[in-house]
Amino acid sequence: MYVLGTAGHIDHGKSVLVKALTGIDPDRLREEKERGMTIDLGFAWLKLPSGREVGIIDVPGHERFVRNMLAGVGGIDLAMLIVAANEGIMPQTREHLAIIDLLEIKRGVVVITKKDLVDEELLTLVRMEVEELISTTSLSGAPIVAVSALNGDGLPALLATIDDLLSATEPRRDLGRPRLAIDRVFTMAGSGTVVTGTLIDGSLSVGQEVEIVSPALKTRLRGLQSHKTRLDTATPGSRVAANLVGINTAQLQRGDVLTSPGWLTPTRLLTVKLKLLGYLHRPLKHNATVSFHTGAAETMARVRLLSADELKPGQTGWAQVSLDRPLAVVNGDHFIVRSPMETLGGGRIIESQTRRLRRFRPDVIENLEAKDTGTAEEMVLALLETKPLTGTATLVSELNLKPDEVKAAIASLVAQGKAVDLGRGENSLMMTAQKWEGVVQKTKAALQEYHRKFPTRPGMPKVELGSRLKLGDNAAIAFQKLVAQQIMADDGAVVRLPAHRVQLSQMQQARLDAFLRSLAGNPYAPPSDSIPEPDLLNLLIERRQVVKVSGDVVFAAATYDEMVARVISRLKAQGQITLAEVRDMFQTSRKYAQALLEYLDGQKVTRRVGDARVLY
Repeated sequence: MYVLGTAGHIDHGKSVLVKALTGIDPDRLREEKERGMTIDLGFAWLKLPSGREVGIIDVPGHERFVRNMLAGVGGIDLAMLIVAANEGIMPQTREHLAIIDLLEIKRGVVVITKKDLVDEELLTLVRMEVEELISTTSLSGAPIVAVSALNGDGLPALLATIDDLLSATEPRRDLGRPRLAIDRVFTMAGSGTVVTGTLIDGSLSVGQEVEIVSPALKTRLRGLQSHKTRLDTATPGSRVAANLVGINTAQLQRGDVLTSPGWLTPTRLLTVKLKLLGYLHRPLKHNATVSFHTGAAETMARVRLLSADELKPGQTGWAQVSLDRPLAVVNGDHFIVRSPMETLGGGRIIESQTRRLRRFRPDVIENLEAKDTGTAEEMVLALLETKPLTGTATLVSELNLKPDEVKAAIASLVAQGKAVDLGRGENSLMMTAQKWEGVVQKTKAALQEYHRKFPTRPGMPKVELGSRLKLGDNAAIAFQKLVAQQIMADDGAVVRLPAHRVQLSQMQQARLDAFLRSLAGNPYAPPSDSIPEPDLLNLLIERRQVVKVSGDVVFAAATYDEMVARVISRLKAQGQITLAEVRDMFQTSRKYAQALLEYLDGQKVTRRVGDARVLY
């Protein structure tokens, strides 16, 4: 399915031509019919001689309604630039063509209308004028067809030309992430809220859960139509009307995007490649305020130039655009910027989810160039330079590439040693080899410092290392890679350098030996005044030489095991046991018996019932 869009000056016959081709009047508003001019977007469709169906978006030609024109022209596959034979090239002819060029719409046809009003000599002059006009634009070399919508002269040739152009046009790519830029919202009796737009990047199916961005509204598709035909599934490139469940028109506006849930995040800051139109009379200054148009959306914005204080007419430069309201866009989307009275320029979004970049930095510009014109591998590597730890799904989304292209680029970069893949499948995360080496060195340095500072501790808590490395929720995946590469060893709650062993001084070892002897000398009522400092005590606990049952009660591990076995044996024999019985069983004091039983309660060995304990 393809979409054709009209363009051209007011009263050059765009809507009349659409009606002559399709039998559908695209002027749907009463004011349009009364004034005889297109104010907002109009829609129609036709079946070409080949049987191929094409949707048509008819845009307004008046200078005051260029903003409405921009809401429809962004999603077209083929441009139909219309020039009246009796008037020739006019201001909006040039502006609309400039917009087509900025949007990089490479397929089109120029239609010279009203040929019945001029002689052959004037028609030839208009054709030559048009050829010169389009020669430096994306429509250079486009076929030119002269027609009369009133008597039908030239219409069969126009239809055949459109058919030939579309036969050589690649279908829209299906990236599995459907986006419908909403250009119309209305209510249909008996159905409820309906939105229309051109579907790109994926398919939609009846019953599917969807999300409206940027208001972040979840809904479901009750029905789908294209060209007034009900569909079960709409494919990329289709003009689609979607009937939504549980949403009212007041919640929606032109420019919102209908998509699958959970992946498209609105943004207020974009990094873009901006081209200024050559026929302007003044440059664009750094921090200039403009109106920003992309898809069907529009907002005011400020342009922050990255490598100059001004952009001269005809120049292309890098910029960041700060939006007054968040928009749902992705890398690769085209945009237009305007002043209140004229189109200034446009280009492509290079980073939709970006950070504020420093100006006049060659390394920044070099990275952006790689993202713009590089191979898939260069694009992946450039993104990893700015987003150190990036999931495969994020790479697919932000690079506007097919999943297979991204996976092939990743595999090549890993094989070349330029990138590191952490994890597999859904947990896969990518990092440049240089940045991963930085993680490795930071890990070694952090563990070396910790072992030097705390030689009696078995290792560094994982939480602390994760905080040091600033890996956030991705620390666990990075740790797996560090262990696999034998950079560190994982001992449960702590990690350590593989060669690390606890080192005790002679004095520390003597202190531990003395403490263990004191436990052996009074096993059921161990002294609390000789308990060593926490690091040494934890070492004994880690080695399972002692068991700490309370703050000041520590039993030798063998003694603790014996006491537990005797308590369980008594419970099995008589069903319950009291604190006093435990005290008498071990000829100890209430303090130690109570500490033991409360610890066993916590370990779910026993359970307190009144003044007695039973097996848990």
